[in-house]
Amino acid sequence: MNCQLVPMDRSHLAQVAAIERACFSHPWPAALLEQELENSLLSLMVAEGEDGTVLGYSEVRTVLDEGTLEKIAVAPAFRRRGVAEKLLRFSLRWGETRLAFLTLEVRESNFPAIGLYEKLGFQVVGRRKNYYREEHEDALLMTLTFSQEAKETE
Repeated sequence: MNCQLVPMDRSHLAQVAAIERACFSHPWPAALLEQELENSLLSLMVAEGEDGTVLGYSEVRTVLDEGTLEKIAVAPAFRRRGVAEKLLRFSLRWGETRLAFLTLEVRESNFPAIGLYEKLGFQVVGRRKNYYREEHEDALLMTLTFSQEAKETE
């Protein structure tokens, strides 16, 4: 799917909040998402369609050289079209020169997401029992370690 990645700003908040509601059992309200725009530890990106529609978004939190993919979500109407992969590949390119590793949690039943993460080099390194309490579902902890060589050549 043809889309461009741009840093998230206030103009995206209503659409991002709608994606939150469609994708997560405990969505963040727009006010909280707006506060995140001011957080210097976050990289917030949106994938926009040609008409400016927000197709999906991602949030990566960094502390020193450690990164966590906090969220990646695609509007249901635009799933399975490469939007999540494009967002994730951007995060990986960004992280290659800044981070030692990138980690994430994913529902153990989210096979499409797990497949994408494995395709891009993430490995299961642990399990968080009953992480999704209401659904009584474990989360898989997945990590991708970046090459030290890439950072040393910068």
